[in-house]
Amino acid sequence: MGKMVKVGMADLNICLPPDCITTLGLGSCVGVVVYDPVRKISGMVHIMLPDSTKIKNNENMAKFADTGIDELIKYLIKAGASRASLVSKIAGGAQMFAFNSNNDMLRIGDRNVEAVKEKLKRLRIPILAEDTGLNYGRTIEFNPETAELLIKSVGKPSKTL
Repeated sequence: MGKMVKVGMADLNICLPPDCITTLGLGSCVGVVVYDPVRKISGMVHIMLPDSTKIKNNENMAKFADTGIDELIKYLIKAGASRASLVSKIAGGAQMFAFNSNNDMLRIGDRNVEAVKEKLKRLRIPILAEDTGLNYGRTIEFNPETAELLIKSVGKPSKTL
């Protein structure tokens, strides 16, 4: 077993076997794993917000779905991943507060998931598995060797995608 590479909020990183990569406490945020299953190079970005174009002076690329996924792909390709073989798995985007509202600010989890899916579709990166929505947080770990995404939530059985 290698080391566990940690990805913080609004952060991204890549890893190679035998290491695994993890991000903790995804609430309305979405964890996006993009990987090359042939070369086993994988990366993860912890997306907090759907759209960087609404923010002036965006210093942090990883925070937003649109810029974070582009940035992650750059890192993967620099590490030797093949752009043509990239695939993805996504998790998170929970609605952490119990109220029904169409107020977009409150639907941030849904909007993050939509933005991530839209971006991946535009980049033609297939989503092989997802665990999104509902009302609980998730911690995710990805193993590039097996391409398994482990999802842990408090008070729920772990699951593997």
